[in-house]
Amino acid sequence: MRFEVPQFIDVEDKIFGPFTWKQFVYIAGGAGAGIMLYMTLPFPLFIVVAGPIGALAAGLAFYPVNNRPLALFLEAVVHYISSTRLYIWKKQDTPPVASSPEGAPPIYTLPTTNKIASLSRQLELNALQKGLPKDPGDEPL
Repeated sequence: MRFEVPQFIDVEDKIFGPFTWKQFVYIAGGAGAGIMLYMTLPFPLFIVVAGPIGALAAGLAFYPVNNRPLALFLEAVVHYISSTRLYIWKKQDTPPVASSPEGAPPIYTLPTTNKIASLSRQLELNALQKGLPKDPGDEPL
C-alpha cells in the first residue's frame, strides 16, 4: 500500500478562492475600514484617508519584502525604531595573564613558521644553486 507524501508543506492553503486566510483577513479588514470611512466622512476626506489604508491592506496581503511578508518587515521596522541604537563599549576586567615572577629573566617564545613551506623553499633554492633540474622530465637526453 503506497501513501502519497505531501510536498510543499510550507505553502499556505487557499481558503477563500485564490486567497489564503491571512490575505483574506487583510483585504476584508481594509475593505471594512474603507466602508466605515465612506459612511462617516465626506468624499474628499474619505479619499485622502482611505487611500493609504487600502494601500496598506493590499500591501499586507500581497507584497513580500525579501521573500518575507510585509507584516514581518513592518514589525522589524517598528522594533528598530523603538529600540536604542547607541552602543557604548564598556571595558570588562579581564583576568591577568600568567607571567614570570618579577626579577626573573623574560620568557622568550620562538616565532612559529610553516616548516613544510620553508623546507620546500630551501630545497628549491639548493636545486637552483646547483643548477640541477627541478623535475625529472626536464633532464637533457
